[in-house]
Amino acid sequence: METQTIVFGGGCFWCTEAVFQSLRGVISVEPGYAGGTTENPTYEDICTGTTGHAEVVRIVYNPQEVSTEDLLTVFFATHDPTQLNKQGNDVGTQYRSVVFFTTAEQESLAKSVIADIQSSSDLGGPIVTEVLPLPTFYPAEEYHKNYFARNPEKAYCQIVINPKIAKVQEKFAQLLVSNSAK
Repeated sequence: METQTIVFGGGCFWCTEAVFQSLRGVISVEPGYAGGTTENPTYEDICTGTTGHAEVVRIVYNPQEVSTEDLLTVFFATHDPTQLNKQGNDVGTQYRSVVFFTTAEQESLAKSVIADIQSSSDLGGPIVTEVLPLPTFYPAEEYHKNYFARNPEKAYCQIVINPKIAKVQEKFAQLLVSNSAK
């Protein structure tokens, strides 16, 4: 099986991770940090907003089961790409909207999807999502991995992540892993 990797930053990585874990063809989703200058950053480093890194998720997927375009569509539907350096109450460059590509095709598709959204959108502002080649990816600490699955009762999960999951279930049911496959 041939796989591809793409990295998305769309606010808090707990949300983004939970969204993409439910999609068929997604082999793994790993939270981490990318796009900055600090080597081997920690979560505490990232929270200062001085590292240049964004909270991201690295997605390894089978393009025979889920297309890059479908991943991009879900990504843009589950965060606000018009918000510069913020998502909801999360504010800072670490929460910026960014696509880190690993192939020329991914770059082209990301720019095309952005152009399509921009020309047909009523989001209220220009798309500010960066599209950049993937620099070094630094995995997040263990306690960030599978956060939503391990902490569904936490207020953040209930208030912020659950509505995103519900939106994916409603709008992208055809992309979801069937319950029997999990």
